[in-house]
Amino acid sequence: MSDKWIALSVSVALAACESTTPSVTDAGAADVAGGDVSRVLVRPDTHVACRRRNPLREPFFGDLHVHTGLSFDAASWGTRARPSDAYRFARGESVGLAPYDAEGRATRTARLTRPLDFTAVTDHSEFLAETDLCTTAGSALYDTRTCREQRETRLVAATDYALPLSSRMPARPAICRNENAELCAARLRTVWEETQQAAEEAYDRSDECRFTSFVGYEWTGSPGANNLHRNIIFRNASVPRSPTSYIEAPTPDQLWRALDRDCLATGTPCDALAIPHNSNQSAGLMFALTTEDGRPYDAAFAARRARLEPLVEIYQHKGSSECIPGAASLLASEDEACRFEQLTGVPCVAPGNPVGCTPLCSVAGGFGLAGACIEPADFVRPALRRGLAEYLRIGADPFHLGFIASTDTHNATPGLVEEDSWPGHAARGDDTAEGRLTPEGMGRPITIRLNSPGGLAVLWAEENTRDSLFGAMRRREAYATSGTRVVVRFFGGWSLPEGLCDARDLAEQGYALGVPMGSDLPARPGGSGAPAFVVSALRDAMGSPLQRIEIVKGWADASGTHERVYRVDGEASGATVDPATCAARGTPGAATRCGVWRDPDFDPAAAAFWYARVLEDPTCRWSRRLCNELRVDCARVPRGSPLVACCDGSLPDTVQERAWTSPIWYLPPR
Repeated sequence: MSDKWIALSVSVALAACESTTPSVTDAGAADVAGGDVSRVLVRPDTHVACRRRNPLREPFFGDLHVHTGLSFDAASWGTRARPSDAYRFARGESVGLAPYDAEGRATRTARLTRPLDFTAVTDHSEFLAETDLCTTAGSALYDTRTCREQRETRLVAATDYALPLSSRMPARPAICRNENAELCAARLRTVWEETQQAAEEAYDRSDECRFTSFVGYEWTGSPGANNLHRNIIFRNASVPRSPTSYIEAPTPDQLWRALDRDCLATGTPCDALAIPHNSNQSAGLMFALTTEDGRPYDAAFAARRARLEPLVEIYQHKGSSECIPGAASLLASEDEACRFEQLTGVPCVAPGNPVGCTPLCSVAGGFGLAGACIEPADFVRPALRRGLAEYLRIGADPFHLGFIASTDTHNATPGLVEEDSWPGHAARGDDTAEGRLTPEGMGRPITIRLNSPGGLAVLWAEENTRDSLFGAMRRREAYATSGTRVVVRFFGGWSLPEGLCDARDLAEQGYALGVPMGSDLPARPGGSGAPAFVVSALRDAMGSPLQRIEIVKGWADASGTHERVYRVDGEASGATVDPATCAARGTPGAATRCGVWRDPDFDPAAAAFWYARVLEDPTCRWSRRLCNELRVDCARVPRGSPLVACCDGSLPDTVQERAWTSPIWYLPPR
């Protein structure tokens, strides 16, 4: 969701108030027994055998967070591309970008250097009908005030759209109530059908298996202007009759109930999962330890959440949600790598607050989505630690989360992550160099210039089909990258051999003697020592050499939760970058990295997780590349110009691309 939009529109709103292609039909629904079949559009989803299938699995790269002109915020910024355009882009075709000229022609275009293997279009389920009616000339609502404001301003009709999204009791905009209710309901069915049909047409059902599309949407819960958003991904062509929005389900628990009621418990092929995204702007709510009525989790509730939400988006264009640097007592981390692509300063912890620190939401209040406050508990590593503590308390871990990354593009450009040619992700909101470099405004610290191109989701699967890829998501055999296509394997076990890095059958031994990323270690054999882990990484052929591999450990015991970072292979070498030319300097890293590591601090009574982090050599950040392309002369930049960001040191010159594997867990008997 566009954070530039939300800051202004929320403030305005709050101030105002203080093989064959199956057709999209209901074919087959009457033949499915069990559950409330009427809630699902049941469709065949057969696929011929892929010509290439690897039982030891391969990495497939994709994007599971993509917005088109059907999303209300993307439309307000001028995006006109539809879901079919986004899928064409993912497969390697070009797409036009806003702004458009007087004849309706796009003034910019974009195209991927390398196509993706899979994509899900996840337009906001809120206001799908309203957005389409407002942007379709000649519709019955096209000339209403709300629709004019959406097309002509960047406020997204603030009081009509932003207030419902920031309210704990959301309601539909006035244009879709009363006499227009049925009109909007019919348009919602049409738009949802378009979304499904676009996914169907993009899915390669031939034996080439070149591309997989998933039907999806984003549930945009934002109570109090704080981010609780989830992307919902469906396994196959059988999906609910309509997407669930924040209006019908104003809490995550109600969303989970809707997914069970409208999909998982219908006795149909419908299958789905939810992926929390961008948790770094959640004001302490994304990984709260109480239910919607304030009760602590019990084992059943925790297990249900883990079942429905097996993955989390650890990185996207609004920054990294891995960890936040700061005081460990606040679940922040004494880990320099946590400073990677942060949207805010470190948490303020009086006394002695550092300059530029960000207040804690729990102390100072404020809007998480606007970046006015921050909570370390919103980040993924602290959530994993708290999940272990919950396991020790109740016997179930609600935050048993594997990792993916994506873009959250609002340009219908999935996978557009290259630092050297990034055109922005917010249509005409960042269509110029000045727009992408604009300093703080509107009383908020988060701006486009602090954003990044986003990342990619990687799934280890036997073949590039919906069933195989969704199975990888469900079992968490997934990892996230900041945009690089580095290939990473991660296995853990009690009897992995020390020389595994030299074995040609590393993967085969990893599966036979251990478990892959996203799994729980089996019960500890009697008398055995600590678990061992193997991490193998191959550099992106179009990326930088690999600097080092680290393993991040978190654990919970009777004294609380803890974390530590261990170096496994490689060092923080002397590789640097010349900011003026972006040329690499110093000793480069390696094309491959691998290490077998045995935990020296293992405690069989403590619950623990381990995940691998692979870091490349530094390269120029997109903002430095843009400044160089513009040939900015710092001696001549006028005061107040956005181009001052090229000269004042407010933005980092370099970025260190990386990958994060899903964790492997050890859960001791209770």
